[in-house]
Amino acid sequence: MARYTLRQLAHFVAVADTGAISAAALKLHLSQGAVSAAVTELERIFKVQLMVRRKAHGVTLTPAGKHLYARAVLLLADAEELELSASSGGLELAGPLVIGCYLTLAPTVLPPLLDGFSARHPRVRLESVEGTQNGLPDRLFGGELDLAVVYDMDLPASLGSVELYTAAPYALLPARHRLAGRPQVSLAELAADPMVLLDAPPSSRHTLSLFERAGVEPNVRYRTTDFEVTRSLVGRGLGYSILVQHPAVDRSYEGLEIVSRPLAPAVPPLSVKMIWPRAVRLTDRARAMVDFAAGLPWGTAAPQ
Repeated sequence: MARYTLRQLAHFVAVADTGAISAAALKLHLSQGAVSAAVTELERIFKVQLMVRRKAHGVTLTPAGKHLYARAVLLLADAEELELSASSGGLELAGPLVIGCYLTLAPTVLPPLLDGFSARHPRVRLESVEGTQNGLPDRLFGGELDLAVVYDMDLPASLGSVELYTAAPYALLPARHRLAGRPQVSLAELAADPMVLLDAPPSSRHTLSLFERAGVEPNVRYRTTDFEVTRSLVGRGLGYSILVQHPAVDRSYEGLEIVSRPLAPAVPPLSVKMIWPRAVRLTDRARAMVDFAAGLPWGTAAPQ
């Protein structure tokens, strides 16, 4: 029988997370003496020093403390999962689930995920966070997110994933553009025209690489980090753009008509994936979301 308690581990983790006993006490709404005593008792039980305490300089974990911290975080998470599942006899999912999503994918991906999953699992407290493609993996590894939806570009090998759908880049043109009546357009035909570049890495890098492979250089006139601003500038005739996500309505935010045309020759489609850290065991809620997301008919939302 273990001689330590989950409460003691929670106090130790709080000290490690905040870097000071005083800060942990404030976070836990306890006295500093109570938090300090919990850490001291763990050191007595494990017969090892877990942290170095420096007055006015907080605490520093020892190698043993770092090892215990990593194991304690997992144990506390498992304990929380047990409590959540036991409350419904394991028959109903409950608890928090935080999903990150790349900014330009969010309008297409988040609504069906949040709406459909909430209807199936009303006791799961869903939260969504929008962010950059490069920043979301770091937030996954940092424990801020359970899952994230991104393009399959520049992803660390330490991530697990499931493909939701693929989407092919296309040209977005003003309604009165000289090529708007064509069934498809080439990058070479567009290169000399002013371009509105959606400058949100790595999407922008991918777009420019398409031109490089086609052997032409785009005339970038405007740069924006916002998907709808890009569409609005195109709607006003200020240039064309190359995009991947395709809203159901071919009108800009201002209601101006815009025209989408496939690229010729066709370029490889991009894969949209739901990702998570391989080293982290998914909660029942996260696993259910992965299965739900993979089973949605994304073909109706992806570009045609």
